[in-house]
Amino acid sequence: MTIEEAQKAVDAWINKKGSGYFDILTNTTILMEEVGELARVVSRTDGQQKRKEGEELNFAEELADILWVLLCLANQKDVDLTSELHKSFVKKTKRDLNRFTT
Repeated sequence: MTIEEAQKAVDAWINKKGSGYFDILTNTTILMEEVGELARVVSRTDGQQKRKEGEELNFAEELADILWVLLCLANQKDVDLTSELHKSFVKKTKRDLNRFTT
């Protein structure tokens, strides 16, 4: 699935099976919540925290949840993420041309 297809699929799901998009503020706070859940997984799988009894930790699932909300926000703000990601590669390539060479 391309990024464009993912944006369309999320939009279709939101409009057919969901109850519409949450507002931008709510989706932004949901994004922060999802990033926090990813941080909890990392802290307990790669950091020093211990897993709680019965706690399920799924790194991939948390990444997918973050991507879902990012796609929602992009759709709500009419952002073409494919185009913006391409621009980001161009920017980083120019800016960091010699940054990581020894």
